[in-house]
Amino acid sequence: MLSLAKILVPIEFSERCLGAARYAIPLVEHFRSELTLLHAVSLVGDLTPEAGVLNTARRQKAQKAMDDFLCAALNHLKTRRIVREGDPVEIIADQARHDHSDLIMMPTHGYGPFRRMLLGSVTAKVLHDAPCPVWTGAHLAQGPPAEWLRLAHVLCALDPGSQNVSVLRWAHSLAAAFQSTLTIVHVVQRLDSPGEDHYAREWRRRLVAEVGDATARLQQDAGTHAEVVLEPGEVSEAVARTAARLGADLVVAGRGGSLDARLGTNAYNIIRRSPCPVVTL
Repeated sequence: MLSLAKILVPIEFSERCLGAARYAIPLVEHFRSELTLLHAVSLVGDLTPEAGVLNTARRQKAQKAMDDFLCAALNHLKTRRIVREGDPVEIIADQARHDHSDLIMMPTHGYGPFRRMLLGSVTAKVLHDAPCPVWTGAHLAQGPPAEWLRLAHVLCALDPGSQNVSVLRWAHSLAAAFQSTLTIVHVVQRLDSPGEDHYAREWRRRLVAEVGDATARLQQDAGTHAEVVLEPGEVSEAVARTAARLGADLVVAGRGGSLDARLGTNAYNIIRRSPCPVVTL
């Protein structure tokens, strides 16, 4: 059974953070979680009197903004409001480790696929450093639609690798908690063969059989019985296309311990293109 006892939501007081926090509310309510709102304030590094005055003003402004953030909407929840000083990525990862957080929820601007831009994003760095699953999305500013509150359909994107079982188990546990439909999507480069007639049919039959056998073993290990969809194309586009077609409310995918795995490499692009929020493990 999935436990989300502690949920961490980094806050920088933007509309996107408002949206991410509103997505957290139904999860906190359902799992009776402790919600931690965290803001990292940047201070001036020099020791001049002017810098001291400026830093004091920044601390006070950040604390006031944190105290006022969604005060009425979160009043019924067990909520901690923390302001820390320093680099946002280091603070978020450290707070998650210190609290043994079960989930980090934060938005991303979804800027381009290039690695130099990706590494410039706080969210992308958190995805790499976080010790727990990260829930994010490029379209969270408006908050969840009313129908999301029941989380009807969870899509689990899988790729061959050792992390698949834990990813599938997490997705299955979340779907079970909300009595949601769970669907597995496997992405292949192509379903059409360069051959013709009999050879093309045989090639497709073998490909489908191989994926089916691998998925059956995976589901047996994970204890799941989800429907499987085979989708051709580039990973992030195929996952986004499938999520849109099925009307998924959430995508769950592995981000891997390194950037070598195919889905791990594409995790940020999946988030950027997905029509719904994404949890990466």
